Amino acid sequence: MEAVAVAAEARERLRASFASGRTRPAAWRAAQLRGLLRMAAEMEAEICAALRADLAKPHTESYVHEISLVTSSCKFALKNLKKWMQPKKVPAGVLTFPSTARVTPEPLGVVLVVSAWNYPFLLAVDPVIGAIAAGNAVVLKPSEIAPATSSLLADLLPRYVDSSCIKVVEGGIAETTALLEQKWDKIFYTGNSKVGRIVMSFAAKHLTPVVLELGGKCPVVVDSNVDLHVAAKRIAAGKWGCNSGQACISPDYVITTKSFAPKLLDSLKKVLDKFYGKDPLRSEDLSRIVNSNHFNRLKALMDEEMVSDKIVFGGQSDEQQLKIAPTLFLDAPLDSAIMKEEIFGPLLPIITVDKIHESFALINSMTKPLAAYLFSKDSKLKRQFERNVSAGGMIFNDTGIHLTNQNLPFGGVGESGMGAYHGTFSFDAFTHRKAVLDRSFLGEAKARYPPYTRGKLKILKGVLKGNLLAMVQAALGCTGWA
Repeated sequence: MEAVAVAAEARERLRASFASGRTRPAAWRAAQLRGLLRMAAEMEAEICAALRADLAKPHTESYVHEISLVTSSCKFALKNLKKWMQPKKVPAGVLTFPSTARVTPEPLGVVLVVSAWNYPFLLAVDPVIGAIAAGNAVVLKPSEIAPATSSLLADLLPRYVDSSCIKVVEGGIAETTALLEQKWDKIFYTGNSKVGRIVMSFAAKHLTPVVLELGGKCPVVVDSNVDLHVAAKRIAAGKWGCNSGQACISPDYVITTKSFAPKLLDSLKKVLDKFYGKDPLRSEDLSRIVNSNHFNRLKALMDEEMVSDKIVFGGQSDEQQLKIAPTLFLDAPLDSAIMKEEIFGPLLPIITVDKIHESFALINSMTKPLAAYLFSKDSKLKRQFERNVSAGGMIFNDTGIHLTNQNLPFGGVGESGMGAYHGTFSFDAFTHRKAVLDRSFLGEAKARYPPYTRGKLKILKGVLKGNLLAMVQAALGCTGWA
């Protein structure tokens, strides 16, 4: 009951603040964004320490993948805020002449952001930036699976932003459930599809719109005409250099041809040795697995009978450290768990095909991924990949970096999610576009009013078909004949 009371009180306090109009002015929005900028700059050491405690995340990854992206989002929103808030004039049309028309952006109200544990600073703050820019009041529920970052956010946010309109609620399943039971004007959830379905079911009770940032098995197709060493480095950076594969856009499996696979494997092995050394479990540059449950889940994927003999590199693990070495598999069976589930860890199966175009059917036989990657110099193959593979986002000749572009939407499709954010798309995610038509008292068309006659109908048909004479008759108030 305490969790329910806390959730209800948080919502009601913020609803009162929103109703007062406090969050609507551009000055308030800009002040909160500048506060988040200061927080990211002044508290870099504390943020990195929390990420280290939660995930053993290297300082470089913490700064480049979390703090700098929050900073970039804040600066982009500040630069474009007034433009985003401006009503947009649109053609009024002859049927409503004389009039003017515009689309006016307005905040949705009080929104709930439920964030994830794998990038616990970025994925908490980034959606909040969009909600603030759009003029909403926000409740943020950080992930309890990253407790150090959750606690830090609960401490820092009230010091840098307006706590009467932006509130952090910590806790586990009970607290999250209590929050989801409340009526919100939008729910933004980042996490897995199982919980995404639960979030959506709660939202449906109140007809609350949702953004679901989920995941899926992100494929990497590697053609034989690539710069092999560069491709291997970029695959490794997107997989193990992004939180040890614990990222929703991390490469989940690789597809290449049987003839090219040995070369790709050899290059990946060399790159991984250079990145993490001969004993990667001791590397300070490799994040740990978040907790024992996820460690055991990944070990089960590795140890499955039909998969364990497919390991061609790595495979070491240390349960006490919660670390698993970068591990490569060659041709794991497609019906194995590692090829059915999202891996979300440092394991990378490589699947071989006879011809590279066969990769399309394999990808499309699975659920739509959050991202799809192709390494190739073949322009025709790129066009075919873009046309035939459905994914939330797509990159040619790299992995993961599309999310750094504030001009691109970031979001899934199908099982990998719904809705998008980043840049103007973040503003849009938390905004209602209100249609506004402003009409003069002049220009009365008597033909629109009862009593209806054949003459009036003829004039109206002419107007609807764009007939100039009928428009003149309507504007002059003609009623035709009976």
